Amino acid sequence: MSRDLPTSLLMFIAHRAAENRIYHAVAAKGYGDVTIAQSRLLMGIDDGGTRLTVLAERAQVAKQTATALVDKLERAGYVERVPDPTDGRARLVRLTARGQAAIPLARAEEARIEREWEQHLGPRRMGQLREALAKLREVTDPYLED
Repeated sequence: MSRDLPTSLLMFIAHRAAENRIYHAVAAKGYGDVTIAQSRLLMGIDDGGTRLTVLAERAQVAKQTATALVDKLERAGYVERVPDPTDGRARLVRLTARGQAAIPLARAEEARIEREWEQHLGPRRMGQLREALAKLREVTDPYLED
C-alpha cells in the first residue's frame, strides 16, 4: 500500500537526484576520480578554506573519515592544506586550481536542473518552492549567517 511520504523525504529524494546529476556531469568532464563522498566534502569548502572539523560536520562524517577523504583529494590535486591565518596552530583545507576548475561545471548542471524543474512545475510553483525552502532554511541551516 502506498503512503504519503513526509516532506523531508520528498526533499531528500529531489536533493539526491540533483546531487547525482551534478556528480555525473562533473565526472563526465574529466573529474571522474572523485567519489560522491569526496564531492560532499568538496561542497563544504569555503572560498578562503575551511577547517577539517567543520568539513566533517558539514558532510556529516567522522573527523577520521574526513581526514582520509581530504588526504585522497590532496593526492589527486583538488585541495591543499594551508595555515589558518586566524590561528597559527590550525590548518585550512582550500581548493586548488584543479578543484576550482570543477565549480563552473557543477554550477552549469545546477542551472540545467533548475530550468528542468521550472519547466515541470511551472514558474509560479517553482518560485513558491524556492521561497518556501528559503524560509525553511531560517530554521534548518546551522551555517546560515545572520
